[in-house]
Amino acid sequence: MSEIKKVGVLGAGMMGAEIGLCFAVAGCAVILKDVDQAAADKGKARLVKVVDKAVNKGRFPADQRDATLDRIQPTGDYAPMADADMVVEAVFEKIELKKTILAEVDKVAKPECIIATNTSSIPITLLATSVEKQRRPRFIGAHFFAPAFIMKLVEVIPALETAPETVEAVLAACKMIKKQPVQVKDTAGFVVNRLLFSLFNEAVRLADEGVASLEDIDTACQLGLGHPIGPFALMDMADLNMALDVGNLLLENYGERFRFGNALRQRIAAGHLGRKTGQGWHTYDR
Repeated sequence: MSEIKKVGVLGAGMMGAEIGLCFAVAGCAVILKDVDQAAADKGKARLVKVVDKAVNKGRFPADQRDATLDRIQPTGDYAPMADADMVVEAVFEKIELKKTILAEVDKVAKPECIIATNTSSIPITLLATSVEKQRRPRFIGAHFFAPAFIMKLVEVIPALETAPETVEAVLAACKMIKKQPVQVKDTAGFVVNRLLFSLFNEAVRLADEGVASLEDIDTACQLGLGHPIGPFALMDMADLNMALDVGNLLLENYGERFRFGNALRQRIAAGHLGRKTGQGWHTYDR
């Protein structure tokens, strides 16, 4: 497969925008698409703050700032992706939404374009049915981790019909943008989320049983296990709705060990969705 020089990203939220930034830093032209131009522009505006923060902390060279950001073109249309070498889908973790978006870009992308989904838990072969049969050898999972500009890991997940050369191309693309890929079998939740959601579920049980406070459970994981952030703080950062959606998918595939306690559903019902609302498991200044 030809070298990846132009990349489309579907979804200009923080995850999608930062995935685009990773490719822009590596010298790729990036098309950052959202539902409309305003949403895409907002996604690029977030990246300006991310890059400026990195420059101020000495983590990104100031003389590369403008050129990197100039490589990112925000848009509300699919048309600029017509000549992309690779497209990464990074919309909300909803199966039907992802399938719709993937089917739409499949109609626009050139035949040799690789389409990758950034799903964190949905089986790749299921999502591959969104694209036409001839595209499926070039369809794959590429699960980045938040914050994507900083986190090094990418889970690379071939679907049933993914061609070996597509796997090699995506592994090479990950290395090009200075990420460490791991190749994973196509199962719900892959590797990291099956481990992570086991931790989330046990943390909620500990809280429900009154074994320790939310704050002390977070502290125990940080200081006892060496985690940079505790499970409740991490759920708050990711969004509690997303945590429940992924938990339910794992429950469907693996059974009761992934069933969340009622405490999570109560917080969602009350609108306590995490950092973005100012309250989740913990309370935050907004």
